[in-house]
Amino acid sequence: MTKFLRGTIILMVAGLITRLLGFINRIVIARMIGAEGVGLFMMSFPTLILVITLTQMGLPVAISKAVAEAEARGDRKKIKKILAVSLAVTGALSIIFTPALILLAPYLSNALFTDQRTLYPLIAISPIIPIVAVSSVIRGYFQGKQNMKPAAISQVIEQVLRIALIAFFAKKFVPLGIEYAAAAAMGASVLGELASLAYLFMIFKVKKRFPVRKNFFKSLKSGRQTLNELMEVALPATGSRMIGSLAWFFEPIVVSHSLLLAGVAAGVATKQYGLLTGYALPLLMLPSFVTYSLSTSLVPAISEANAYRNYKLVEHRLQQALRFALLTGGLAVVVLYVFAKPLMTLMYGSPSGYGFIKLMAPFFIFHYYQGPLQAILQALDLARAAMINSLIGAIFKIIVIFAFASQSQFGINGAALGIAAGTVLVTMLHFATVLKKIQFTIYLLEYGKFIIATVLAGIAGTICYKTILIDQPEVIRLLTGISIITVTYLLLSILFKLLTKNDLLRIPFINRFIR
Repeated sequence: MTKFLRGTIILMVAGLITRLLGFINRIVIARMIGAEGVGLFMMSFPTLILVITLTQMGLPVAISKAVAEAEARGDRKKIKKILAVSLAVTGALSIIFTPALILLAPYLSNALFTDQRTLYPLIAISPIIPIVAVSSVIRGYFQGKQNMKPAAISQVIEQVLRIALIAFFAKKFVPLGIEYAAAAAMGASVLGELASLAYLFMIFKVKKRFPVRKNFFKSLKSGRQTLNELMEVALPATGSRMIGSLAWFFEPIVVSHSLLLAGVAAGVATKQYGLLTGYALPLLMLPSFVTYSLSTSLVPAISEANAYRNYKLVEHRLQQALRFALLTGGLAVVVLYVFAKPLMTLMYGSPSGYGFIKLMAPFFIFHYYQGPLQAILQALDLARAAMINSLIGAIFKIIVIFAFASQSQFGINGAALGIAAGTVLVTMLHFATVLKKIQFTIYLLEYGKFIIATVLAGIAGTICYKTILIDQPEVIRLLTGISIITVTYLLLSILFKLLTKNDLLRIPFINRFIR
């Protein structure tokens, strides 16, 4: 098995575990502080992501790419310079932005957000900035070496500790008010990230083959060229992430003000936004652990192939990534669409928000494609094009949200439509940009087979759930229905040769039964 596939599978397994733990996290928060508390949490969270984006400066992707290229040449001295320069940059920026967020929190909660209770979550989350700054550098180093285990295990550690602390903190702080409970949930995230950093640092000390602290400042002084090389990738990547982060930062602001124009009170708007972004979107984004794994593995893998001018391997890995994203995304879309209501009821104790999933699920197949496509663009030094695509999509999303959410007949559904529309547009623009750079075959027949397999699997699951198992307990009906869809989808994928024996042989454990 290639390092690319092995690393992808490791991240997929860890990503699945992390996502499942994340769902337990969401369920605990939702059941303890309700949709309004989740709304406060989700209104504050985009601000943190924006500040972290500014702190990281796109360096994780640049580090991964630069380390992969230096590793291919066996240049350890270069790798040390990459680490020294990256730690200096992210450390300095975190010292600036951490107090800045704390000082600006009162203004953000009073002037921009329509709910002043966001102040406490904003302050509680600010200490995470320097922690993420350092951990992102170490993750980038391991990803560049195509060693995905440390990053994968650290994610699991973070989620386990976060869940335990949220369950403890939320229970203690709920009597004081949901704003304090939301702040406690943010504080649990800080401690979870700190535990993740501690693990990464320990593994880094064991695995590294050179002293980082020795002659650290000397490496900085001679690292101007290294800094320039990193910034050539990092700045366009930052621009792309910055656009996404700014769009997410403005999203709750635009949504809350648009809903006020539509006649929705601030407290109700916070609750509705919580249902959309805290209940429905996490469920829709669950399958993205696959595309995240593909994206993380693609940058160093394609950078390495591109460095050797092996364009045939670049195309092969591109086709692999897109096919895996299509197959996993298709199964996710049909399961979420068919079982939106029972899934929401089972997870959160209420079907509230299932309409968002029904509305957005068909469009989210584009979301599952977007991550790998953006990673490919970054690996091929097309981060600037990805940034422009993201800018166009972000502007379009905000315009659609304002246009529809401010109308009483759409309300919060307008925000859902805006998010879906922006996702589709950015993915299509990324795809068009990749086509200009790489010549590869688009198998239209396979896409036709994929649509047929998806529709037939959905019909089979619906019939099973609504007729055959009508007298069974709800959990049995749901699990059986999902199983029927999954088995039908896999069988049709094999029948239509969308999933081949070679694909199955690459999966650990399964290959033992097929050989």
